[in-house]
Amino acid sequence: MASTVESPAPTAEKSGPVLAAMSVCTALVVGFVAAINLAVPDLAAGSLRPTSSDLLWIVDAYVVIFACLVIPAGAVGDKFGRKGVLLTGLGIFAFGALVSAVAPNVAVMLIGRAVTGLGAACVLPNCVAILLHATAPERRPHALAVWAAATGIGGVVGNVGGGAVLNVGSWRSLFLTVALVALCCLAWAARSAPRSARHERGLDVPGTLLFVAAVVALLIGIIEGPEQGWGSAVVLLSFACGALLSLCWVRVELRAPHPMLDPRLFRSPALSSAALGMTMIFFGNFGLFYVNASLLQYGRGFTVLQAGLGVVPLTVPLLVGTRYVPGLVRRIGVPATLSAAFALTSAGLFTLSYASTLAYPAYAAALVVIGLGIMLAAPCLTAQIASALPVERAGIAGGLQSATRELGSALGVAVVGTVLTAGFTHHLPAGLSERTPPPHTVRDALALAPADRTAVTEAFTHGAGTALRVAALVVLIAGALVVTGARRGRRTAPR
Repeated sequence: MASTVESPAPTAEKSGPVLAAMSVCTALVVGFVAAINLAVPDLAAGSLRPTSSDLLWIVDAYVVIFACLVIPAGAVGDKFGRKGVLLTGLGIFAFGALVSAVAPNVAVMLIGRAVTGLGAACVLPNCVAILLHATAPERRPHALAVWAAATGIGGVVGNVGGGAVLNVGSWRSLFLTVALVALCCLAWAARSAPRSARHERGLDVPGTLLFVAAVVALLIGIIEGPEQGWGSAVVLLSFACGALLSLCWVRVELRAPHPMLDPRLFRSPALSSAALGMTMIFFGNFGLFYVNASLLQYGRGFTVLQAGLGVVPLTVPLLVGTRYVPGLVRRIGVPATLSAAFALTSAGLFTLSYASTLAYPAYAAALVVIGLGIMLAAPCLTAQIASALPVERAGIAGGLQSATRELGSALGVAVVGTVLTAGFTHHLPAGLSERTPPPHTVRDALALAPADRTAVTEAFTHGAGTALRVAALVVLIAGALVVTGARRGRRTAPR
């Protein structure tokens, strides 16, 4: 039963400011994933003196907490009020960034990163839920398309904004800037976001705990795979625990009177294919971001700021064409739109793998092609997932979208990173590749053999090209599965 606190019927005049505020909040929490990667060299050389494992978890602690709590945070918003959870999340996000900015050691830094991830988990699903509530049904496809574009643009904003801050300051400046932006977003959301009805649906505590544990185990395996080896005991145990906990979660949810996320929903080909599609689009997107900054800096001699600006062409289709996607979907249908989206994304990644040695305009053109693919896929998949759940469960719908994005991002970084490292070490000069263990980064290789800079850079370029081609193939194969599921969903949908 819903509470009696209802907002007036949404109008275009009221929903416009809400859409702008929710899009900026979304870009902030998504962009922070990309921005921190640019700060890794500065962190490695800074006063914290982190080990390579420490650096890995400084980057990924945010992603792990974000991904495992984003669906539960959406459920909390549905029950206790989406605006309140969103504002609380922005406050937690700012506090976590501030803790990281003043961290005297790695332990405090990791606490700050985890707290920031908790805040982000509260922000993202409730942005979608507030947006759905504040927008009239006939305008929701447009609003969801713009919000989906913000998730794609967020990664680029993180690259450009992070590069700009790091160009004039340290990694501490980056965290302070993020905290300040989060507080500005909090003030904006407090003013523009409407309050929505609360729903007297009980929280599924056992299902939530099992879900969180399963996602944490899965992500630990994915994150540690490139570092420890995919056949290591840690990784295999993590995946085994993830699988066992997932089975327990399904069993508990099937018996729960009010499950947090009913596994039976995934019997729908439309929903399951949309979730896979969102995962794979962000697999390609963040796999690209992982390689791009280093490829531009080592392969072309760009500065950190130039590397951040170098990915801007990807955003052009998102900024210019997103508003036309809902109309295109209505004309040609979801399967045709997704076919074009995955073909373009895969083609762009494949072209980019050979464009690293060409003039920058060729590189930029490949980024535009990838942007076209994301422009078509993100709004279409977002609308598919949102339509699978009723509006009163909008927080869960937003959480599912966010969880698939984060899973795809983590997978993209892990798989691309693994292939990149293997290709890099294989193409190193004999004196470096025969070391035990061989250097895994350009920085480490140059520290051992500074005179071999050209050969080391070429080895990195070879490894990056191979990684991007693997990503292109994975996206293409997954895209075929997604389109097949969308077609089945269209045939089985009620008429």
